[in-house]
Order: sequence, then C-alpha cells, then structure tokens
Amino acid sequence: MKILFFSSFAHLVLQKNQTRTSGGAELQVALLARELAERGHEVVIAGGDVGQADHVVLDGVMTRNAGKFHTGRLLEMLATIPRVIQVIREEHPEWVVVMGWTAWLFVLWVLRPFLGFKLDFICSLDSEINGEYRRENPIFGALFEFAVRRCDARHSITADQEKVFRERGMEATFYRYLLIPRNTPRTSEKQIDLLWVSRCQQLKRPHLFLELVEALPDARCTMICPCEDKELWDSIAERAAKLPNLEFIEKVPYHEIQEYYDRARVFVNSSTFEGFPNSFIQSGMGHAALLSLCIDPDSMIQVFGSGILADGSMEKMIQGARAMLSDPILLSSMQEGSARMVEEWLNNRANVQKYLEGLK
Repeated sequence: MKILFFSSFAHLVLQKNQTRTSGGAELQVALLARELAERGHEVVIAGGDVGQADHVVLDGVMTRNAGKFHTGRLLEMLATIPRVIQVIREEHPEWVVVMGWTAWLFVLWVLRPFLGFKLDFICSLDSEINGEYRRENPIFGALFEFAVRRCDARHSITADQEKVFRERGMEATFYRYLLIPRNTPRTSEKQIDLLWVSRCQQLKRPHLFLELVEALPDARCTMICPCEDKELWDSIAERAAKLPNLEFIEKVPYHEIQEYYDRARVFVNSSTFEGFPNSFIQSGMGHAALLSLCIDPDSMIQVFGSGILADGSMEKMIQGARAMLSDPILLSSMQEGSARMVEEWLNNRANVQKYLEGLK
C-alpha cells in the first residue's frame, strides 16, 4: 500500500541534527510514516517548502517538497495548488493522510476524484471535531468540517474523540499515539521541579505557567517555548527574564527534548484544548508526574493516578504543585502512575496495526 502524508513539517523530524522545531502532530506523522515504511509500505511525506531538497529518502520514507502550502496565507496557498497536484500525481498514492485541522483537507477532497486517491483524516485536537474550531474560524472551519464528514477514513487518538465522532454521525477508528524512540538511557537524577514544554500559542496559555512559577519561588522551573505567535512570545520572554527560579529556553530539537522530561519531577500542562499530548507520553517515559489545568485524555490522570487535574482552577493548580513537591511519597506514586500509562497504553506495533485496520 502506498500512503502519502500531507504535513507541513513532519519531514523535519526525520532530518537528523535538525534545529528547527516541529509540532506534536508533525512528530506523530513522522513516527507513523517511519513505522509503516518498516512494515514494507511505500510511504511519502509531502512537506512544506522550508528550503529542503526534493526526493530525499529519510528512514525509508520518501520526502517531497510540496511548496509553501504551510504559510497560512490564502494567496500563497492558492498558488501552491499546482505544485501539490504535481506531487500527488507523480507519487500516485492509494491514500492521502492529513493529521489535524487545515483548510487543505477541503482542497484535497476536491482533488480526490481527479487524482484517484482515498482521503484519511486523523484528529489531533478535540477542538477539531467538537465545533470549537468552526466557531473560531467560520469560513475555513466550515470547509474543513465539510471535508471531514466526506473522508474515506477517519481516525481518533483517544476514546473520547471516537465518542464525539460517533455523536456527530461519523465513524472513526481509534488508535493511540506512538512512542518516541529514546536516544539515551533515562537518568534518575531529578533536577527540575516544574517543566513546561509547548509551542507559543494562545491555546497553550503559557502565561499561566509563569503565574505558577511566581507562586512557587523556591521551585526550580524550566520552560521550553518555541516562538510561533511573536507578540505573545515576546511578552512571555520579557516576563520570564524577571523570574530568578525559571530557566527559559526558546527551542530544543525533538531528539534532545526527552532529557528534560527525564530530569523533571512534574510536567505542567496549561492548554485549553489537546488531543493526546506528546508531552504526556514523554513525561511517562521520563517518570515525571502530571499537573494539568484541564487536559485529561481518556481520564488517564485518574485511571493511573499519574498526577493532579486542576479542573480549570489556577488556585487548585498552585495548591497541587505545592502538595506534589512537598510530599515525596505522593510524588513518587504519581510518577510511577505516569510511567505505567506508557507501559499499558502505548505499544507501537499494536497501535500501528490498529491504524491500518482503519484503512480497510
């Protein structure tokens, strides 16, 4: 089977010694593409043009430069359509796969009957299917939802998402995200009390982590925050510079990021919407407990006792951080629960097989 992933920056993950960052969805696309290639499937990633060469094979995956479709600017998007058509026509995939919301899903649905492929959508964030994205982006959201309903296959990454798909009259195959391979053994030395890692976006609410850092002046904190929203990032960087107990880092290559989770006692999530955060997986791999403002996919924090869910309350989040850091027995139990989630839920072989079943 030949599968083409249409993803802005997933190819960057496969490029070794790459300093440019990519997001969680792109990371998972790269992992899935690599796993499928290892199983003998022909796999292509059509990526956005960031100056990379075309027709480069990385870890068994063919990478194609599909032009500047990733910029978010309408005129550039329209100008890139001929290049996208050319790449798909040359590769002639059986399936084209999109992970996460994008108006390109509608364009690909329009192209589908002319280019002879089937279209698969993988839900990345809950907001993509619960109506929130359409409320915030009425025009592009409507086109996106129109295409989601007409895809040949759909996948959810949590059981909660599968339920939402069903409630909205759509079938979806549920598979869990894949584990990120380790480069180095896990260290048992915990030097970071509170860790926050995410791209700088409004929905990630990075200022709330800074509030937490301010409320716990004795805690050793690290924030890794790649710039995406420049205005927001500037405000975060300026505020972070005034906090003596915070190490502020703009970006870390994905193949080096696990070290920070290994060194962290507690990982903090302050997002509005998520699907199944890669950061939760890496926290489990690093034996870091979870402190989440409102994200708890498939009730994993409760099921495994892996941390504290603050139910949207900043006060409860601050109290939770104090309790976790002041009680070594409680914290150790939560860290073990976080690791147990990875052991029981995440098996690459089994989850890739579940993904493939959805294409049948």
